[in-house]
Amino acid sequence: MNFLTKAIQMSKAKILYVSQEIDPFLPETIISRISRNLPQGIHEKGKEIRVFTPRFGKINERRHQLHEVIRLSGMNLIINDTDHPLIIKVASIPTARMQVYFIDNEEYFKRKSALKDEKGVLQPDNDERSIFFIRGVMETVKKLGWVPDVIHCHGSMTAMLPVYIKSFYNNDPHFANAKVVYSVYDNEFEGSLNPALIDKIAFDGIQKESVSVVQDPTFVNLTKLAIQYSDGIVVGSSDIDPELRAAIADSDVPSIESYVEDNFVGEISSFYDSILEGKSILVEE
Repeated sequence: MNFLTKAIQMSKAKILYVSQEIDPFLPETIISRISRNLPQGIHEKGKEIRVFTPRFGKINERRHQLHEVIRLSGMNLIINDTDHPLIIKVASIPTARMQVYFIDNEEYFKRKSALKDEKGVLQPDNDERSIFFIRGVMETVKKLGWVPDVIHCHGSMTAMLPVYIKSFYNNDPHFANAKVVYSVYDNEFEGSLNPALIDKIAFDGIQKESVSVVQDPTFVNLTKLAIQYSDGIVVGSSDIDPELRAAIADSDVPSIESYVEDNFVGEISSFYDSILEGKSILVEE
């Protein structure tokens, strides 16, 4: 393969973005801003993209013109031995020529808040909402018949996606060769998710020993899990938790520091290319 052929193949790589928040659908944060600007920039560099986020109840569907995609909706996902209908909606960001897919469910996402309630307290079912969101994205991508080369995750709600790709979906032809990149930010939440999270992951056939770090599912431990099973790490904030900096330094996973103020689109595009030249990891079953 000559250099020109290789460069063309890299430029046409398919990048799946999975983010817990995207501007302008939710208030601007570092995650929502990057999740809005990075896909557009990567698309402009010649790569193909798809973008997914939860349809939190605080998102104004009328203002942002969300509408249900009937052909993608209709399946049920079993979370902790209970069926939950999956609804898929879509909206466009006209200035970016970018479509965003929304994972929706009445029980998990109807309430008029996101990860915290009106008093700033973590939603008690954030663990199940996260699993539903992750699996909803994967099942929808399969329905689209779209095979991503790189899956780039943003936010703690996506922290379990790397281990799901390396185990639950590792034999699925849509994801068997996908590389997972996880962005680490300084958006810590206080406290822990439901400690039953590890049992709910195990219900999906993932060995508890593979996810033992989330026996106490704090922000730091969830991020450590993501680091452990990712193929690449992007440090998206300069002041991330020192324990996470140490975990990244101790890991064999390649990483870069790239902030929105820098030439982050070019840096991350090149990082994708370097990751695609390497080998992914698989969870021992």
